[in-house]
Amino acid sequence: MPRNSLHDKWERMSKLPFGKFLFSFIVNRYIPYTGSMSSKVVELRPGYSRVTLRDRRKVRNHLNSVHAIALANLIEFTGNLALVCGLPNDARFIVKGISIEYLKKARGRLTGECTTEVIPSNEKREISVKVEIKDLDGDLVAAGLLNTLIGPKK
Repeated sequence: MPRNSLHDKWERMSKLPFGKFLFSFIVNRYIPYTGSMSSKVVELRPGYSRVTLRDRRKVRNHLNSVHAIALANLIEFTGNLALVCGLPNDARFIVKGISIEYLKKARGRLTGECTTEVIPSNEKREISVKVEIKDLDGDLVAAGLLNTLIGPKK
């Protein structure tokens, strides 16, 4: 499989002191809406990502828990990172649909985790990417499915 530029950047930066923080900062700046949550990329490799989100006022709702849309954003970000890290550089993707099941009020630091297939070519196809969000106790608070279209860059 050809090298992936995002994965190369992660491999170089994550080994440096504060490298994971810096990588997360750059990604959050590159994707302004998702970046507004200030999540942190903890682990990244082709087909796998783990991202954390701190529980703080800017992501909370009126019920004093993490807002449903913040959870949706974490699901999309986590799944997209795992996918894009496993794409060849001549491929691109777009999320066509997202479904989410909210299972428990989300409080405390949350961890989004995704394992998905590594995409070998830029051939046009549709895949489903599953993401889970767990709290500090390891309880599943939300599960999501991203229906994603993959194809060649134009």
